[in-house]
Amino acid sequence: MQIHRLTAFHVPIALRRPVRHASFTRTDNDTLLIRCVLRDGSIGWGEGLPRTYVTGESIDSAWQQLAQTNLAGLADARFTAPFDAADAVSRLPLHPADPTLHTDLRECFGNSVRCALELALLDATGRSCGRPLADLIREHPEFTGISQFTSSVRYSGVITSQSPAAQLLSALKMRLFGFQQIKVKVGTAGLSDSACLARIRTVLGPHRGLRLDANEAWHCETLREQVEPLLRFHPQSLEQPVPHGEVAGLAEVRRQFLQPAGLPVMLDESLCCVEDAERAIAGQWCDAFNIRLSKCGGILRSLQIVRLARQHGIRCQLGCQVGETGILSAAGRHFACSVSDLWFLEGSFDRFLVQDRLTEQDLTFGRAGHAYSLLKPGLSIDIDECRVRQLAKRTHELLPG
Repeated sequence: MQIHRLTAFHVPIALRRPVRHASFTRTDNDTLLIRCVLRDGSIGWGEGLPRTYVTGESIDSAWQQLAQTNLAGLADARFTAPFDAADAVSRLPLHPADPTLHTDLRECFGNSVRCALELALLDATGRSCGRPLADLIREHPEFTGISQFTSSVRYSGVITSQSPAAQLLSALKMRLFGFQQIKVKVGTAGLSDSACLARIRTVLGPHRGLRLDANEAWHCETLREQVEPLLRFHPQSLEQPVPHGEVAGLAEVRRQFLQPAGLPVMLDESLCCVEDAERAIAGQWCDAFNIRLSKCGGILRSLQIVRLARQHGIRCQLGCQVGETGILSAAGRHFACSVSDLWFLEGSFDRFLVQDRLTEQDLTFGRAGHAYSLLKPGLSIDIDECRVRQLAKRTHELLPG
C-alpha cells in the first residue's frame, strides 16, 4: 500500500447551539480534514480539531505546519499493514512551530495535524485490506493487554454552562433520554455551581452518575473551598480543576483533600501526549486521564497513553472535542469498541450538535447513549465529498499525485 495523493481542507463546521464552559464559548469549529488516496484507489479521510487553549494549535498554525512539513517520507513509504502507516505518521517530524505564534509550546503541538493524517491513512489502508479499524486495534501485538471486542457501548450526556432555566431543561432531557452518566460543566463566572448541581440532582435523582469538569477554572490554593460544597452531590470525578501551568500543585491538594474526600482527579487539558502522562504519573497529580483522539495525536498515540496508564493504575475516559464531525465520531467508536475498561465514554453527538456531520451515516448515539460497533472496512463511513468541497474555506494539495 502506497500513498498516491494527500489533500488538506479547512472546513468551518457550524454548531446547532453555542457550547459554553469556563474556558471558552464555541459556536463553530475550524476543522482540519485530510483526504488520502492510495495507489490502488482506496480513499480515506481524517479529522483534527486544533485548540489553542489545549495543544497550542490554531487552524492557521496547523495549516502552516502541514504546508511546511516534508512529506516525502510518507509519499515514498510502502505499508504492509495499516498500523505501519499510523507508525509512520507518529514518527513524522513536523515542521517546527512558528515562533511568532507566541503560544506555550509543549510536545503535543501538532497533534491535531497528526490525528488528521493518521486517521486518513488508517481509513484508506483499512479499506484497502478490507478490515475495520476496531479489528486492527485489537490485533495490534503491542496492545493485546488493553484490547477487547465490545459490540455496543454507552455514551455519557453533558450539561454545559447555561442559565438556571436552561440547565434545568437540559437535566430533564437527560432524564427522559435515559442517560445514566452525565458530565456537568462547572466553574463558569457568574453561575453558582452548588445551585446548579442542586437543580440537576433534583431532576435526575440520586442514582445517576455525575462528574464535574471545571476546564481550568480554579486554582490550587482555593480548590478546597470551591469543591467542598459540591461533595454532597456525590460527584464521581473532577476533571481539570486548575490551569495547565498549575497542575503540579494538584499533588498536594489531592493528597490532603481530594483523596480523603473520595473524589478522583482527571486530567484533560494537561494530558495531551505520552510526555504529559509520564509527568502526571511521576508527580502523582491525578487518578484518571481523559483521552481525546485529536488532542492526543490520533489512535496510535492514544493507545500508548492508555497502555502507560494501565501500567500505573490510572483510569482512562474516552472523551471528545466539541463539534466533531462523523469522521472523529467514527474513530472514537472504533476506539471505544476495542479498548477494554474505559471508565466513561463521550462522543457521537453528531446530529445533536453539528450542522454538517459530513458522513452519509448517522453515528449519533441512541436512547440512553447506546451505540453499536462499526463493521465496515477502515473507519466504516462514507463521506459527502461534494459537501466538504462546498464548505471548504481553503484547500491544499499536500501530495498532488
